[in-house]
Parts: sequence; C-alpha cells; structure tokens
Amino acid sequence: DSGDSISELQEWRPLIYRKCTDTLWLLLFCLFWAGLMFISGYAVVAGAAERLVLGYDSFGNICGRKNTPVEGANLSGLDMTNKKYVFFLNSCGLEIQSLKISSLSLCVSSCPQEQLNSLEDLQSFARNNGSFLCVYNLNVSNYTLNPKAAQLCPTLPVPPSKSFPLFNRCVPQNPECYSKYASVLISMVNEMDVFHRILSGILAGRDTVIGLSVLALAFSLILVLAFRFIQTLLIHTLIALVVFGLLFISGILWWLHYDYRNDPSTELETEKENVKFLLGYAIFSTIVTVVLLSLIFVLRKRLQFAVQLFRIVGKIIGRIPFLLFQPLWTFLILIVFWVFWVAVLLSLGTAGTAQSTSGGQVEYRALSGICYMAWYHFVGLIWTSEFILACQQMVIAGAVVTCYFNRNKNNPPPHPVLSSISVLFCYHLGTAVKGSFLITILRIPRIVFLYLYNILNQKKNVKCLFSCCFCWVCCQESCLRCFNQHAYTTTAMNGTNFCTSAKDADCILARNSAKLASISCFGDFLLFLGKVFVVCFTVFGGLMAFNYHRELQAWVVPLLLVGFFAYLMSHSFLSVFEVTADAMFLCFAIDMETNDGTAEKPYFVDQELLTFVSQSNKLTEGQNHRSTRPFQDVEDGTELQPM
Repeated sequence: DSGDSISELQEWRPLIYRKCTDTLWLLLFCLFWAGLMFISGYAVVAGAAERLVLGYDSFGNICGRKNTPVEGANLSGLDMTNKKYVFFLNSCGLEIQSLKISSLSLCVSSCPQEQLNSLEDLQSFARNNGSFLCVYNLNVSNYTLNPKAAQLCPTLPVPPSKSFPLFNRCVPQNPECYSKYASVLISMVNEMDVFHRILSGILAGRDTVIGLSVLALAFSLILVLAFRFIQTLLIHTLIALVVFGLLFISGILWWLHYDYRNDPSTELETEKENVKFLLGYAIFSTIVTVVLLSLIFVLRKRLQFAVQLFRIVGKIIGRIPFLLFQPLWTFLILIVFWVFWVAVLLSLGTAGTAQSTSGGQVEYRALSGICYMAWYHFVGLIWTSEFILACQQMVIAGAVVTCYFNRNKNNPPPHPVLSSISVLFCYHLGTAVKGSFLITILRIPRIVFLYLYNILNQKKNVKCLFSCCFCWVCCQESCLRCFNQHAYTTTAMNGTNFCTSAKDADCILARNSAKLASISCFGDFLLFLGKVFVVCFTVFGGLMAFNYHRELQAWVVPLLLVGFFAYLMSHSFLSVFEVTADAMFLCFAIDMETNDGTAEKPYFVDQELLTFVSQSNKLTEGQNHRSTRPFQDVEDGTELQPM
C-alpha cells in the first residue's frame, strides 16, 4: 500500500523536465496539412481566382484585362482592359437556373449612375460615357433601330448602380433590386427561396447587423472587465439585469407578434414569415425566462459563494499578465485562417475548363476530383479551427497550473503565458491535435445530420429521427469538450499524453466530484447568465433597430443570427474565466490528494481558496484526517517551474 501511495504521489507531482506527447498525432496532422497545401497549390494553379475577383461576362471574357478566344464563342477573346465592371442585363430579376445565373452579363467601362428608362437613354448614356450596355455586336447607332434590341439590351428601366471597392460589379442601388441581386450572387449553389429571402434581409440591413455585432463585442468586453474587477457588485447587478432583460425581451416579442399579426398591411409572404418567427421567438424566450428565473430562485442562497469564487478567479487572472487577451489573439488567428480557407475554396470553385454553348456563350465545367478536394478542405476547416481553440485552452490551463503550483504566492513566476506557450509548442502540440480530432469526429456527423434534416422537407418521421440524432451528437460533443479540457490541464501539469491525462483527470475528479461539482456548476451557471445578458441586450437593440425598418425582407432571421453571434462573442471572452476556474479546481483536487497540510507535505493552495471550498462543501466535516490550518510559507516540496 505504501508503494502504491508513493507511486500515486509521484504521478501527480508537476514535472520540471518534460517529453513530447502524442507525436504520432502531430505527424498525422502535419501530413494532413501537407495535403491541404497541395490542394491550395492546385487551386491557385488550376483555378482562376481572377475570374471571381475581377468578374467575367457571359462570353468568357474577364473584365479589366486582355483575353484569349474560346473556340466556338465569337464574342470571346476581346480586349477588356478599359471595361472593368460586370453589368447584368436584368439586374432586378436575377434567377438561378441549373446553378447558373439566367441573365446575360457584359463588361462595361462605367455603371449607370441614374435610372435609364428607354432605349434612347441607353444610346445617350453610351455616347456620353463611352459605356455600352447592350451586347457587344450591336452598334450604338442601332440601339433604337434593331428589332431585337429588347433581347440584346438591358431590361428597362435600368436602375441606378455603382461598383464597390474590390467588387467590380455594377450593384443596383434600389433596395429591392439590391437584396435580390446580392442574394442570388452569394447563393448560386443554393436554390432555397427561403434562404434567398433570409440573405436578402441580412444584406439589405447590413449596416444594422454590423452595428449590432459591434455592440455585442462591446458588451462582452465590459462584462469581462466587470467580472475581473467588481465581483461583489457585479453578481447582484448582473442577476437583476438578466431578470429584467429576460422579462423585457419576452414582453417585447409578444407585443411585436401581436402588432404584426393585427397589422392590416401584412400581406407579403415575407411579412407573414416574420409573424411566424416572432411567435416562435416569443414562445422560446418565455420558456427560457421561466427556466432561468426558477434556477435563480433556487440558487439565490449561494450568491455569496459566487462572489467569493469570482474574486478568487479574478485574483489568479490578475497574477497572469495578458491572460484576458488570449481570446482576442485566438480570434485574430482564426480570422486569418478562415480568410485563407475561403480564398482556397473560391479558387477551387473556379477550377474548370471553358466550353462554348450553342448560343455562343461560354460555360466553365468543373474538373474531376474537385468535389473530393472540397470535402477534404472542409474537414481541414473543422480540425484546424478546433486545434486553434485547443491550443488556447492549453495555454490558459498551463498558465494557471504554473501559478497554482508556485510556492511563493506573492512572487508569481515571470511570464507564465509565454512559458505556457513555449511548453505547448515544444512538447504538447500532439495532445492538442488528438483532442481536436475527437471533436472533429463528432462535428462532421452533426453537420451531416443538419444537412439531411434541411433537405427532407416533407418526410416528418425521418426529420424527427435526424433531429434526435443531431441532439444526441450535440450532447456528446459538449461532454467531450469538458473531457478534453480536463485532459489538457493534466497534460500541462504532468506532461503525460492525452489518454493518460484523460484517465488520471477522470479518476481524480470522480473521487472529488461531491466536493467540487456544485461549486463548478454554479460558477458555470453565472457565466451562462453573463452570456444571456449580452444576448438579451443585443437582441433588444436589434428589435428596436429592425422594427423601424419593416420593409426589410425576413428581418427576424438576421436578428437570430445576430443573437447567435453575440452568444459566440461573449462565450469566447468569458471562456477565460471558465477554463481558469476548471483548471483551478482540478489543481485543488490534486493538491488535496497529494498533500496533507503538514510541514513535510504542505498545500500549494492559498488560504482563501481553501476556506472557500471548505465553507461551500463543508470539507472540514468529511476530511478530519487532513489539516486545514492556514497556508504556511515553506520552501520545500515540488513545484512547477517555467520552462
């Protein structure tokens, strides 16, 4: 028994010298990224990204450059150096037919700034501005004489349009035309009318959506600073604001539903969809309000422990400079990767060969194997994104472990974040790769279930089955994320591989679940209330803004997307507190397992945390064999040193 005890103590002692963990997984990830680099190179060589960026007409000419002729297309191979803008002949009536835009497109030198109502206006515009809006082989003098001018010239009236920077298309300025134009261009691979209307609402209200996103970011930053510096006042204020916000938002949604339903001008299909969405939101908001208010009432007596918990977590974060900036750095890295991923995807989408059609137009046929490359590229998106998030979790956990197992609390280790980053990159990237791969395995079926659920519109029973499968996979993913977080913390502490760390963390938490579960759950509940606070007031701002623009199409769905973005933003920033608290409690459980508070084996925990856990869970009654006397500042014992 004594040998087993000594072995267990050695197992949980933080290591000064480490070894690389899960190297085979890191090698596999490098090979996977070698495949991504091959696909990226192939996309650049075989693709024609300039067709997407510069734009091209229906005859295979890329606008703004000289072109080579395509066999069988008489109007191809033209010099378009001075014609930099793509102009659609029917910009207000674009439709998707066989995954292609139905309207003819031309390269023009300038977009019409004013509405053109007749062929004479088209002729005058061409002569005055040198921009010909009819098909190339129709002479400007024949605009009003050719009997086929109606088919060869734009649909009248031509709305005023202008081009945006880095987007060389003549975009109509009429709100209705703009919404349809933008939605058709973006959703060329999606023939769902509902999706078109949703996207139209987002694009037509783009300024409002951007403003609400910035508002969500501001609320998240304010909440992070509040959790860090004013814990005592914050908890009560936060709960009061959440209660007020939930009641207010629910009331506003019911009022808007009543107002829209009884509005005699509600005749369009999109307006009726707004009424249905508002009813669904009102019911959902009411249910969430009742559940959260019930939980707040049940847990009201534990508010004092919540205040003390966030004071302790805030103290740990205060000892670690720049820890609060980790989500910002991670977000910037993700943005760079996502931009790269989208650029490669767009290049893959333009990889094809030009072929002429019977009408003298040019179509681009996709090369073989592009579909498989796109799927490989899609898996790379999920795996790499999860890997970046896993690295953030390991950096935060490593910094917390370094500070916790520091004997002198008044003299924290220098640069714990940089030390944690160096340990991660030198030893434990393979562990982050393995954990993120497990998340990817569950994420892909979830997306497949969601896709199948959306395409099975009429089969109710099958949709119900896929919905249940989707929910089951989501629950499994949530449990696995929590499992991974504890494994990352154990790896940062012991330097063991993913499986060993996960097993050790599971064992230690199973033995201490009764002591720490209630505290951790209540802390997570308060952080969830913080996310609800950000979502509530962002949605309230959206309700006020969108309600004054009822002419927008399907504005209720963009509001839902804004609320989802607000939740993601708040979750990204508040995750620092969540990961810090989880790592702190795991360190505490290990400290209690391996030490007894005597002079030979003193606790690493400071007195405030020890007192907090003792008061919250009455540890002194169940742990009489352990000493809970105040922390002694002794120098013996093993502690984690910065690498």
